[in-house]
Order: sequence, then structure tokens, then C-alpha cells
Amino acid sequence: MVIPSRSPKDNRKAKLYDKIRELLCRKKAAAQPLSLVFTKVNQVVRGWINYFKIGGMKSFLIKFSQWLRHKVRVVIIKQWKLPKRIYTNLMRINKVLKCNFSDEDIHKTANTRLGWYKRSTGHVINFLLSPKVLGISKADRPGLVDPLKYYLIRKELQM
Repeated sequence: MVIPSRSPKDNRKAKLYDKIRELLCRKKAAAQPLSLVFTKVNQVVRGWINYFKIGGMKSFLIKFSQWLRHKVRVVIIKQWKLPKRIYTNLMRINKVLKCNFSDEDIHKTANTRLGWYKRSTGHVINFLLSPKVLGISKADRPGLVDPLKYYLIRKELQM
């Protein structure tokens, strides 16, 4: 017997966006340790996916994942705050991941006068703070859960 798959209603999706938007408000999230922010976001995302896992929402979660990672990048850049610290941290990540970005590219990204949200859309930051990097859990913080991967794993376990 095949069970029809229905996606969550738009108002439920909007409620998820609002909840995450509230958690990742730049003013509040940048003042908290990243471990606390990641823990709260992971709890909300996992809880929402576990509640709605029966429905089909793969396309929604693709868009939501991109938006979520972008908001997290904004918070990380805002926590680094100063151009010198942004440059230092991006250079450190560049060396660890062996991404081959030039000093000039990272310097431009760190010293741009764009706003926090626009600054986080650049290819340097998108590449260095990729989903793979954000998902790494360290001793001081958990990794950011990838909603799409988590949903697909839950969906597979359900079958």
C-alpha cells in the first residue's frame, strides 16, 4: 500500500522560517557563542523535520538549507567583526582546506564595505564556509545539521 506524500502547509514553513530568523537575529546570535547558536538551530530543525517527515518536502529543504547556511555565515562574519580578524580567520581556513584563494581575494572580502548580509554572498566566503565546513563538529561546538541530509536519512529509516 502506497501512502500519499503531502508536504507541510505554507504557514508551517513560514513558522519555521520565523523561528530560525528569531534565533539567527544578528544582534542576538552574534552575542552568543557559536556552540549555543548551533545547538538551538539544530534542535529546531531536527524537531521540525521529525514532526513533518511523513510529507514530501525535498525541494523545500533544498531552498531552506541554502538560506539557513547563508544566515549562519552572516552570524559568523559578524562575530569576527573586524576586517583584520575576518582576514586572519579566512586565511586560516584557506590554508587548512588548501583552497588556493589568493591573499588579494581574501583581503578584498575582509575589507569590503558591503553590509553583513551582502558580504556573506561572496564566492570566497561561500566556498570557505561551505556546508562541509559548517557541518564539522569540534570539541567546543556541534556541527550545523544539514536539513536535507537529515530528512533523507529519516525518510529512509521510516521505509
